[in-house]
Amino acid sequence: MLRTILLALLLSSVLMQLHGQTLTSSNLPIVVITTPQGQTIQDDPRITCHMGVINNGTGNMNNITDPYNNYDGDIFIEIRGSTSQQYPKKGYGFETQDSLGNNNPIALLGMPVEHDWILYGPYPDKTLIRNVMTYEFARQMGNYAPATRYCELVIDGDYRGVYVAMERIKIDGDRVDIQKLHIPNTWLDTLTGGYILKVDKLTGEVGYTWESLYDNEVVFQFHDPEFDELNSMQVSYMENYIGDFEAAVNGPNFDDLTGGWRDYIEDKTFHDFFILQELGRTVDGYRSSSFLHKDKNTITWNAKLRAGPMWDFNLSYGNADYCLAETTTGWQYKFDEVCNFTTAIPFWWERLLDSPGYTNALRCRWEELRQGILSTTNVNNYIDSLANVLQSARIRNFQRWPIIGQYVNWNGFVGQTYQEDVDYLKTWMEQRSLWIDANMPGECNLAVEETELEPSYHTAWPNPFDQGISVGFSLFGAGDVEISVLDLSGRLVEQQTLSNLTSGTHATTFETGNWVNGAYLYVISLDGNKLYTGKIVKQ
Repeated sequence: MLRTILLALLLSSVLMQLHGQTLTSSNLPIVVITTPQGQTIQDDPRITCHMGVINNGTGNMNNITDPYNNYDGDIFIEIRGSTSQQYPKKGYGFETQDSLGNNNPIALLGMPVEHDWILYGPYPDKTLIRNVMTYEFARQMGNYAPATRYCELVIDGDYRGVYVAMERIKIDGDRVDIQKLHIPNTWLDTLTGGYILKVDKLTGEVGYTWESLYDNEVVFQFHDPEFDELNSMQVSYMENYIGDFEAAVNGPNFDDLTGGWRDYIEDKTFHDFFILQELGRTVDGYRSSSFLHKDKNTITWNAKLRAGPMWDFNLSYGNADYCLAETTTGWQYKFDEVCNFTTAIPFWWERLLDSPGYTNALRCRWEELRQGILSTTNVNNYIDSLANVLQSARIRNFQRWPIIGQYVNWNGFVGQTYQEDVDYLKTWMEQRSLWIDANMPGECNLAVEETELEPSYHTAWPNPFDQGISVGFSLFGAGDVEISVLDLSGRLVEQQTLSNLTSGTHATTFETGNWVNGAYLYVISLDGNKLYTGKIVKQ
């Protein structure tokens, strides 16, 4: 026992002295990785290592000598990333495994159980915040985004700094929640989903790719399942679906209620993707690390293409100095007019803005978010909350990586202190939001319609809602009432007809479990004449 204690103290002493920083304890979880003797973690192939995770819970300190209480076992690990591999602070992808090399699903740092994980090491983003913040906003907007947990990392006794343990994007009930393909079955329902695709550059491990029908610099790839897990019919189905979508959007009748873009995409997810890409003025936005996914069709539901999840925002929000990415004005979807890269932005991001229904709904969604999640006050408060969590750990991080006040590829701003970098992020986001306020296309009229009756004569509750919502209203005459619920593009979501109602107060309920999260309008009509309208929000 005495020998064990002495060895632990010796290890602690060694860690304390590495690179001039002290790591005896942290308010963040501590991840310790040990490689087999004579091996190092590299890009390829993966190697088996041991990982221990110390996590004593929110509000408790984690000591380097504490037992591994969150995970204590094997991992199969490699260096990951594309452009990020140029930085000395590497990112890692790993799987948790049992002693036999089988997948070992765990709740890493309290995240949903899985075996496939990432350790992301923020480097050019000196705030250490941009990716974590973006994913959190995406989740609050009702979309899936990778769960994240800050931690401090030690590899073979070498302190590596502040990292973000996070989920890898993949099909799973707690990640991208779409049906898994039944392989090699080729029945129709299997062919239709689910798939995760990405528009990306051709670096790293690239399997089968195909180009846009309208631009050979727009390249699609299978992400999950990977190409080698698919049969030829499944590959053809998804390639043809994208081709049909592009053809519809490029056609003269692209805005028709049937046969146009509405047949192929869930527009709200495209709105949210557009908003976050534009808010970040993401230098790689739309053309790289841009994910799409599609679920399986059912007898009653044709699943459409969804944009997302969000990914890779470390060079966003003014943190890149090329192709006007540091400016707070201008549209990022017009990037190809500014710079010529080997990858281009799909034409449909701009083409969709020619649809009044799409654009008006986009404007409404932006205004809705600016009243809450993306308000300047909420954004600043969230940034401050993350900076506060990192208050001690970031000092050690920048002792290990002394880059504060130094230019790192491709910083759009170089603060002389950590706080200057944080303040720049906040100021940049505020100015960017104000520019979008003034320039977002479309018109939005979500206010309750003025009528001869007071608004109190109709209401909806609970609002916001989840699994169901009730709509109540008063009538001053008899007749047939029709209640229609529309999404913000004007598309009918659900409708009820209540016949032969008398004057007085009435109510009805809508089951909303299969509605997507977001804002809707309801319209109450009596004998074909509109009486009331209102806004409701599912979250």
